[in-house]
Amino acid sequence: MTDASPYQPPVADYAFLFGEAFGLDLVGRATGGEISAEDATEIVAAAGDFAASVLAPLQNVGDRVGPRLEDGQVRMPEGFAEAYQAFVEAGWITAEAPVSAGGDGLPGAVRAALGEIWNGSNAAFALSWLLTAGQIHALDAAASDEIRETYLTRLVSGEWTGTMNLTEPDAGTDLGAIRTIATPRGDGSWSIRGQKIFITWGDHDVAENIVHLVLARTPDAPAGAKGLSLFVAPKYLVNEDGSVGERNAVTTVAIEHKLGIHGSPTCVLAYDDATGYLVGEVGGGLAGMFVMMNSARAGMGFQATGIAERASQKAAAYAAERLQGAVLDRPAGTPIAEHPDVRRLLLSMSSKVFAMRALGVYVGDLLSRVEEGGVDAKLADFFVPILKGWTTEDALTVTSEAIQVFGGMGFIEETGVAQHYRDIRIAPIYEGTTAIQSNDLIGRKVIRDNGAVAEELYRRIGETVAQLRGFDDAHAARTADRLDRAVEAARRATADLLAFGAGRDAYAVSVPYLLLLGTLAGGWMHGLAVAAVLAHPALSETDAARLRSADFYGSHHLSRVHSLAETISAGEIA
Repeated sequence: MTDASPYQPPVADYAFLFGEAFGLDLVGRATGGEISAEDATEIVAAAGDFAASVLAPLQNVGDRVGPRLEDGQVRMPEGFAEAYQAFVEAGWITAEAPVSAGGDGLPGAVRAALGEIWNGSNAAFALSWLLTAGQIHALDAAASDEIRETYLTRLVSGEWTGTMNLTEPDAGTDLGAIRTIATPRGDGSWSIRGQKIFITWGDHDVAENIVHLVLARTPDAPAGAKGLSLFVAPKYLVNEDGSVGERNAVTTVAIEHKLGIHGSPTCVLAYDDATGYLVGEVGGGLAGMFVMMNSARAGMGFQATGIAERASQKAAAYAAERLQGAVLDRPAGTPIAEHPDVRRLLLSMSSKVFAMRALGVYVGDLLSRVEEGGVDAKLADFFVPILKGWTTEDALTVTSEAIQVFGGMGFIEETGVAQHYRDIRIAPIYEGTTAIQSNDLIGRKVIRDNGAVAEELYRRIGETVAQLRGFDDAHAARTADRLDRAVEAARRATADLLAFGAGRDAYAVSVPYLLLLGTLAGGWMHGLAVAAVLAHPALSETDAARLRSADFYGSHHLSRVHSLAETISAGEIA
């Protein structure tokens, strides 16, 4: 048996989210009317066509064949270089880059959609785009004019790709333990020595150059994270005329052997008197790198949504055709999709994915309006760790449920569904584990402002509850009641967390608190969808499916808020 289900980009869902679910044209507001929800939907449809035809066919190739290291050079599987060039020529990298960096500056809601589509069609390929996009944001924020001209312009055009070099054998989460050294040469360049591991797309042959963004310690720098600075170190040095010159002293030592995302070359890189250039100020490395990390963390939410959606699609396609056993209260020949528990699994997956997708659009929109300041800017900062942590954890469940729908065939690689389970397993780990996200959430956000932004979230959900109560509809009434009770449970959990203060009790339950808020936000997204659907003069089959999805999420997933609140109230178990 082989995986024969083609990738179907969720264009209709994005049309609904851009134009209806939030009660306004979300894209039009973000762009001052330059791009409408209808325009954005056309962009997403074009991306979906590209992803389905060019990227998706390479997904299994990347998984089975993978990159190989030959004479210090990583060679990608057949078709990847051509796909990357097509990606660049179609303008997708430039389209997503900010205007300040020379890009087209698509708004955050649209970038969320594209992020899901690239990852849903080929997560390993999409990681190259994700790291390049993150480096574009970092250099745009801190680089000198010379670095912008030499490196940023070529990243935005897609001619070159970017990486993020943080982790070392003895410095993972604890970046203050980084030992890589950068020494000034006196001519404006720096000599970089050290080893970096787990470098996503650290070497490849799909673009003519790779720009490494490297965290390193300068001579006489203070100990810890405050002693770190940020440098660009290209794979190939750049001549004065902008052309690519000789190879820099950056050696690809190995390709990591991984559980999943085999098509993404994760490399060990050795810097031996490599040439680098300072980005920003000496000692300002962590602040500069966090710009890239924040971008990547939001991108992880889109990755999780894409992989979960792809697994869900495969499970639904399989269940619609597979005949196995008599189906209770259904005629002979009914496929397994109508078995009560298989139907539960399918609704579980699809309702979670919609919640992830909608929250991605909401957070993407907040991020694109950060410069406006105010409470929306605070909410954007508040939601980034939730989006990253909750979606990646729930995507693990979704991909596992997809395998369960397949039964024993799901455990067989030929069906293709196991790949998504393997691919997503890294997502709750890299770019900061779920615990790091939750520690950031409670330490830098909830406790620091005494729960003010959390209360703003609860207030906004309350507005949706009031709106739902205005409909004479059983779906709306159930959704409103469930959301109302969940918000009260979340308020109690927040009060308990604040009572603990910044001690072990709070940090012992920070992950449950993050998951509580993510689950609650997902229920809110469904509540918004119910309100938008019930505003229609007549309900279509799609509308009925949205109501059914919200009903399922409310009874099966939103209900978890109450048990998580109970967990949070206990603090650390001594």
